[in-house]
Amino acid sequence: FPSHDTHAPYTYFAVKGVVIDSIESYMESEKVMAQTNAVLKSTGNTAGVTSKQVAELANALQYMTGFTDEEVQSAENLLLTFTSIKDNIFPQATETVLNMSVALGQDLKSSSIQLGKALQDPILGINALRRVGVNFNDASKEMITNLVKQGKQLEAQKYILKELNTEFGNSAKTFGQTFAGRLKIAMAAVDDLKESLGKSLLNSLSVDVS
Repeated sequence: FPSHDTHAPYTYFAVKGVVIDSIESYMESEKVMAQTNAVLKSTGNTAGVTSKQVAELANALQYMTGFTDEEVQSAENLLLTFTSIKDNIFPQATETVLNMSVALGQDLKSSSIQLGKALQDPILGINALRRVGVNFNDASKEMITNLVKQGKQLEAQKYILKELNTEFGNSAKTFGQTFAGRLKIAMAAVDDLKESLGKSLLNSLSVDVS
């Protein structure tokens, strides 16, 4: 009697699932990168950073915080729309967004917009931050107002980031050291492997992924 491999159908569907997941993971990363390039172009790259630097920062932070690199880079893309945020504070601003989201229990999009507005217009921005629970006292508000009136925008931005760091510290990195955080970091590493596989598969099909 002929033998039948009863595992063959399951193997086929398992491989098919991995292939589809890998291609989708790569396509998602490409979508986020395309948005980075679009924002840099539309703003005339006033931030002074390259898309490569943006992606490298996102990749580094995902292995410390548990947020995926796509999540981090999407947050960076929002920060890049605020043209007063330059390369000298961009990395710190990005990490502050992650800390805010963990500490306040909110999504990265909300944190990115809140912080972006505060750094773009410090006087109005800190009032908005206070409404969502960020603790800026009257002395801090007066300091920021005086710096802006003196034309010291960068100093005001750094002061805001310093105050936020005092309040939220390394919330995102601390989460990354918990069991749940380490699990998310491991899953992010798997997703990176799927992205690489997805790119290789598309290349093998002669699809232009440059």
